[in-house]
Amino acid sequence: MKKILGAAIGTCVHVGGLHHFLKYAETEGYQTISLGPAVPFFRLIRAIQQEKPDIIALSYRMTPEVAIILFEQLKSIIKNNGFESLSFIFGGPLPVAEVARQSKIFKVVFDGTQTIEEIKNYFRGQSSKNHSHNAANTLLERIEQKYPYPLLRHHFGRPTLMETIEGVRTIANAGVVDVISLGPDQNAQEYFFHPEKMDFLQDGAGGVPLRKPEDLEALYRNSQTGNFPLMRCYAGTQELLKWAIMSVSTIHNAWGAIPLCWYSVIDGRSSRPIDVAIREHQVVMKWYAEQGIPVEVNESHQWSLRDAHDSLAVAMAFLAAYNAKKMGVKNYVAQFMFNTPPETSSSMDIAKMLAKMELIEELEDPDFSMIREVRAGIAHFSPIPSVAQGQLAASAVISLTLKPHIIHVVGYSEGDHATYPDELINSCNIVHGVLRNCLYGFPRIIDDSLITKRKDELKHEARDLLEAIKLFAKGTSNDPWADPVVIANAIKTGLFDAPHFRGNPYLFGKITTRMINGACYAINIETGDPVSEKERAAAFY
Repeated sequence: MKKILGAAIGTCVHVGGLHHFLKYAETEGYQTISLGPAVPFFRLIRAIQQEKPDIIALSYRMTPEVAIILFEQLKSIIKNNGFESLSFIFGGPLPVAEVARQSKIFKVVFDGTQTIEEIKNYFRGQSSKNHSHNAANTLLERIEQKYPYPLLRHHFGRPTLMETIEGVRTIANAGVVDVISLGPDQNAQEYFFHPEKMDFLQDGAGGVPLRKPEDLEALYRNSQTGNFPLMRCYAGTQELLKWAIMSVSTIHNAWGAIPLCWYSVIDGRSSRPIDVAIREHQVVMKWYAEQGIPVEVNESHQWSLRDAHDSLAVAMAFLAAYNAKKMGVKNYVAQFMFNTPPETSSSMDIAKMLAKMELIEELEDPDFSMIREVRAGIAHFSPIPSVAQGQLAASAVISLTLKPHIIHVVGYSEGDHATYPDELINSCNIVHGVLRNCLYGFPRIIDDSLITKRKDELKHEARDLLEAIKLFAKGTSNDPWADPVVIANAIKTGLFDAPHFRGNPYLFGKITTRMINGACYAINIETGDPVSEKERAAAFY
């Protein structure tokens, strides 16, 4: 095991940066020794002679003028004590770091602009800038390469193809994001394989106007620079299997994202009946599973976006994962969208997400594992940039409770407009800043008694709803949790319902929900009190 000796030299008492540096070294398997602040050179010499470190990491955060004198003294010490063969490295603010580089003492100089990934690459013996040889090209390998530091993913799609191509290259070269999620415009999502049905007046509405496979290939080529981010694309709202095959062959889709019930008459993004849509989505899940590609099922937060009560959202998170497992998916990307509905409090948000996570964990076995992905809810972002930046950072902090493998960064501009490359890069850097401060040694918020109580309540209520589905389908299905007809009927008759369904002729839309103390409950309209899932379900069988 390699050994690193760290010290703040001269009269410098600032050891926060050194402390974090040594912590990163420990996570990479190094033995670390810290001599602490204001270490005189005689003590440093003695420690080097006694500990025989492989690397000596020095820091100094005072004035560059004094640093010049210290580095001249250090040169003499290295020569007089035979330390020339040892590896000295330095960390400090930019002005001092520049002086350190000019001294020619240090093999590596860190000036605070390096990412944690670049620092870890140093410990792994890799160049911090030579990304092309370092970045894994599959989701699982990239997670393994970086965890516990989460991958950052961001959505991107400008109204023209050329603008999107140029933006992808800019973003890749910035090296701040691991996964670029392409957002096709609505024409592409619905009618890519039937261009004659497109309304060309709507080109670029909601994303990039992809019109042929070569467009995707061009976007992928331009992503292969910088830190070589993975690329992925949302499924089309129709002919999802064709979309899946095309996205894998063109952009090497890092993982498939498919709904369970949506992209149907529920949300109007296609005219497919609910059961037909579910059946087709299951087929696409199975296809991805056969290719060994992870799958994300965008389901639970779609209900919360329509003000569905929390216990229903938790039950749907379980059903989405259950269906993925049933279709043979081995690596399941579970997306946890915070701040949805926007009035949800932080503690109630954490409780809801923990309830979802723990129910999905019950499905895990050697053939099925969960990849945790967290994100902020777009609906809660202010159109005021500085306010939205604060909201982005706050949501990222709270979401670290789940120890995510992926953070889906939602650009702070999204409350006002589709993000530009510079805004995307700034949004990712905000989250990188959060991770620098909070990733290691994050407090165990999950032990909060209020959170635990609500989490347990939600798990209990969700189980009651899941059991109600079985009773609802008694005698008609061998596996109601994965039966498209059963799930569709549960939606049509109101067992699964949301306030925003009101007025849709294909849905029920009679439930009332209300935010109470930061959580969303189904409400008895006669009493105004929360109603349990057992009470609600009693009307259906």
